[in-house]
This record gives sequence, C-alpha cells and structure tokens, in this order.
Amino acid sequence: MRVVIRVGGAVVASPPNPELLSRYADLLEDLGRLGHELVVVVGGGSVARDFIRVAREMSLSESGQDEVAISVTRLFAQLLALKLGDFAAERIPTSVDEAVRLLKGGKIVVMGGLKPGMTTDATAAMISERIRADLLIKATDQDGIYSKDPKKYPDAKKIDVLSVDDLFRLFEEDRHRAGIHQVLDPEAVRLLQKKRTRTVIVNGFNPENIALAVRGEKIGTLIR
Repeated sequence: MRVVIRVGGAVVASPPNPELLSRYADLLEDLGRLGHELVVVVGGGSVARDFIRVAREMSLSESGQDEVAISVTRLFAQLLALKLGDFAAERIPTSVDEAVRLLKGGKIVVMGGLKPGMTTDATAAMISERIRADLLIKATDQDGIYSKDPKKYPDAKKIDVLSVDDLFRLFEEDRHRAGIHQVLDPEAVRLLQKKRTRTVIVNGFNPENIALAVRGEKIGTLIR
C-alpha cells in the first residue's frame, strides 16, 4: 500500500518529544518491512509558531514567516530520518518532484514543508495526489474530527465518517495564514476535494493508531 503519513507538530513538536519521535521511527520501520511505500510529512508545532511570532515581531512578511516555519519542520523531519537510519531516503526533499524521485528508491521519504503559503497539511495532500496514494493519515492531537472544537466545547461530538465536502463547515478558518492550527488546513481540504484520497484522522500520541488505520480498522475519523 502507498501511504502518506502526516505527523502533526502538535504531537511530536509541542514541545519536542524525542521519545515519541523514536516510537514513530520504530513504527515506520515495521510498516516498511511489511512492504508499504511511505512518505512522512512532519509538522513544526509550537516551535514553528514561536519562530513565526519572532518573524512577525521583526515585521517580516507573511511569506518570510512561512519560510522560517518550513525550516523548523525540516529540522524535525531530519531528526526522524536520522533515527530511521538506512530505512530513510538519503535526504529531506524540498519539492514534490524530489519526494517522488526518492520514493522510487524504495526507502521511507521523510520531509517537512515545501513553500510559503502552504502548510504541511497541504504538502501531504499534494504528495498524496501526485503519487496516487491509497491512504492519507493525519496523526493529530485529537481522536478525530469533532462537530466543533472539543477544546472549547465540552459537548463536542466525535464524527466517525464524513464527506470531504462537509469539512469546511466544521472549521473556523477558510484560508491560509502563517501558523494556522486546526485539524486540517483549508488548502489541504481543497486538494482532498479534487482527488478524494481516502483520509483518516487519528490521535497521534499513540503511533499504533497509524498501523490500525493502515490495516483498515475502525479508528479516528474517516474522510471520503
């Protein structure tokens, strides 16, 4: 199976979590040994948002704020790739074309963001479309998608299955901005609407949830 895994910065980088990053490396090795083709897109979480804040206070442009956040995501991708050792592709790709070429080498491709104006969510959705992934998994800090923000509303209810067309009405923001933080960013949703890649949102604090999603078991929220 060809799988794109989006590891949220809220999970492994808010604050940086070396133990969890190591557990993800073990999980990815196991999935690779099973023959799955894997692209892993890592976010920068609160560390990236800290740098965005610094850039904003320096009066840097929105594009400049995005650029420093992308550098942070690539640092976390590098940590994960180094932990994977020989299982990982030889470098962190900086374009979709490079990611596709590296995937053909038979190793796990680990990457961060690509360009300003695009979050790592959108990067993962774009890669999924390009390689015709069988599955896109987003490992986030929630158990799935809820009827409203569960951190703000105690009566929020988890949704087990929904259409990609229903996503916009659930989210507070409908356009990109540096540091945007919601379960899926608006541009990623638009990309998913085009390709209709099977997508599962899971709680990333337990890496085993990724394996469950790959096996097709009921977990998190399925978007179709």
